[in-house]
Amino acid sequence: MRILFYLLSIVIANVVTAAFAPLQFGMFIVPMGTLLIGATFIFRDLVQNKYGRAKTYVFIVTALIISAVVSFILGDTLLIVVASALSFVVAETADTEIYTRLKLPMAWRVLYSGIVGGFLDSAIFVVIGLSPLGANILPWEAVPAAIFGQIIVKTIIQMFGALILSQVLAMKEKRLVTG
Repeated sequence: MRILFYLLSIVIANVVTAAFAPLQFGMFIVPMGTLLIGATFIFRDLVQNKYGRAKTYVFIVTALIISAVVSFILGDTLLIVVASALSFVVAETADTEIYTRLKLPMAWRVLYSGIVGGFLDSAIFVVIGLSPLGANILPWEAVPAAIFGQIIVKTIIQMFGALILSQVLAMKEKRLVTG
């Protein structure tokens, strides 16, 4: 089920991003799919927790292929597909490696690895895919707002995910102790 949620969250994020205009919060620009991208890091951590690091990389490659195909089918330009794939690989790899190496409770590993993954995903995709360096969708003046808007949303989602995970794990532990 974890794998399905991980893969579905990536596909749905692509569809939502293509189907809806970005949100604008003051100066920040946030594609609608960003709400789900933050969740993909949490689902990836749950997959890794159950299946291990090596198998997680198989799922990351599978997700990358599915994501690229869906983006292309939805009409994204080749440059956007490449920027998305590159940001995905870098962010997911960073998330995986940080999650693996941190010797903290699971909720903290989810939070910290997801924040770094979200930062890398946002910065790489916006600069390579949307800036004048890439598809030239955003002018350079809007690039920082687009990056930071996504980072803020992804960080908030990571915080909620870590909080929920912490509560779920605490309830499981309490049941084991009292049961």
